[in-house]
Amino acid sequence: QLQLVESGGGLVQPGGSLRLSCAASGFTLDYYAIGWFRQAPGKEREGVSCISSSGKSTNYADSVKGRFTISRDNAKNTVYLQMNSLNPEDTAVYYCAADRLCRLSRDYDYWGQGTQVTVSS
Repeated sequence: QLQLVESGGGLVQPGGSLRLSCAASGFTLDYYAIGWFRQAPGKEREGVSCISSSGKSTNYADSVKGRFTISRDNAKNTVYLQMNSLNPEDTAVYYCAADRLCRLSRDYDYWGQGTQVTVSS
């Protein structure tokens, strides 16, 4: 069974940081690009960042450029999203997804269940 499991979400104050993890089970991430997406209440799910299977190519939404960093450790079968300088507009459920190509559109084949990130004082 191919699964993606997100972790690392939580409550953080504005200006704080969190690191999300996306761990794969049932398959190896080596051949997959991984995307991070988020969905705030009442809003559509939006692409945040993605990383190619090799890790050599990354992409970020304009709203997170300079604050978020995506990385991967294929030996651990895990992809990370380091989030710095968080603000309340970053509050959302964050999902990771796997597919062949790195892109910020939502048409990925495999999805995790999501982890809640809340930025509030």
